[in-house]
Amino acid sequence: MNLRFSEFGQRLTGPTGTRSLMDDLGEVMASSREWRNLGGGNPAAIKPMEDVFSELLDTMRKTADFTSVAGNYDSPQGALPFRKALAKLLKQRFGWPITERNVVVTAGGQMSFFLLFNLFAGRGADGVERAVHLPITPEYIGYADLCLAPQGVVAHLPRVEYLDEVFFKYRIDFDALALGEQAGAVCVSRPTNPTGNVITDSELAALVERTRALEVPLIVDNAYGVPFPQIVFDDVEPLWEAHVVYCLSLSKLGLPGLRSGIVIANEEICDALTSMNAICYLAPSAFGVSLVTPLVESGRILELSQQVIAPFYRQKVAQTIQWCHKYFKGLNYRIHQPGGAIFLWLWFPELSCSSRELYERLKAKDVIVLSGEYFFPGIDEPPDYAHQCLRISYAQSGEAVEYGIQRIAEEIRQLAA
Repeated sequence: MNLRFSEFGQRLTGPTGTRSLMDDLGEVMASSREWRNLGGGNPAAIKPMEDVFSELLDTMRKTADFTSVAGNYDSPQGALPFRKALAKLLKQRFGWPITERNVVVTAGGQMSFFLLFNLFAGRGADGVERAVHLPITPEYIGYADLCLAPQGVVAHLPRVEYLDEVFFKYRIDFDALALGEQAGAVCVSRPTNPTGNVITDSELAALVERTRALEVPLIVDNAYGVPFPQIVFDDVEPLWEAHVVYCLSLSKLGLPGLRSGIVIANEEICDALTSMNAICYLAPSAFGVSLVTPLVESGRILELSQQVIAPFYRQKVAQTIQWCHKYFKGLNYRIHQPGGAIFLWLWFPELSCSSRELYERLKAKDVIVLSGEYFFPGIDEPPDYAHQCLRISYAQSGEAVEYGIQRIAEEIRQLAA
């Protein structure tokens, strides 16, 4: 057939970093090869959390809740008991003046951003073409292809701060952050996938002030952050204002397959997202949010995040850094200071090939990583260091992570030779 895809179809069916990432995950899941997958975004399997989810599932199965959840369409805004419980928890914990009308459930965090980006980017009713601005890159790979408008995402390069001989940190370059009438919204992840960067409270406050003055939303991606799953190693607090939009997910709690996204925003934005939910898929699945509602009602979701999930990943990242120091000894390497999330961002300034070629060489050795080149959405010409960086996940088994780091070191040494 001579298929004539629309512009929308062509945009979503072309080669993308997101498709490459998910293809790798699918290949790993379906293959009998012994892959060491340091590339994907799957969270670790944390036994205490798995036990909690099993107990919740058993309780749901033994009650009428399962039939109610699985056998009926829910509201396009999402399950009401969950929305009430979350609003109450955030009001008690942070003092946010919100109700269930400020909470919307979506079909996963990626869908949250698809809806939000296209709500605020593109040609407006006033004829002005607007974009979502990313105030700092590298940023999440999935932002790159969300906007239907061709130039719907515009990003800004960071300042690079060298902390010592190995560690460095990206910071928002506020002097170069030009926002004007063409800014439809600003979006930042905290902590950031891929680098583990956590913008400071003062940086967040500055973004809040700038976006308030421009009267545009500030979207904060909290997939790894506060209040859950709290994979944050810095002491940070979220800020609530009427124009700030917080996006949460159940994925990094350990439930990525249930595809449950959560948006907390003012009522006007929530009402718009509810309408978009109804058009796109009638109503979001109630399964994931209903499963965890008892944890939210009791506040136990915060305890588990603080006492189980965060310490688990603190230990994992510390061990991974030790392996980096061990196997990269003698190489010119840098590590972005890990403030949270489940990734290390590695920079090899003297890498003698592109990071994409290094990815291919490692894949041939049964090790999957991600090339840094994919993590500069909205940048026409990524900086040179984009081609010298890798993102690795430390959420997998210790054996897999150590093996992968060994192979990275070996390949770089062979390339240099």
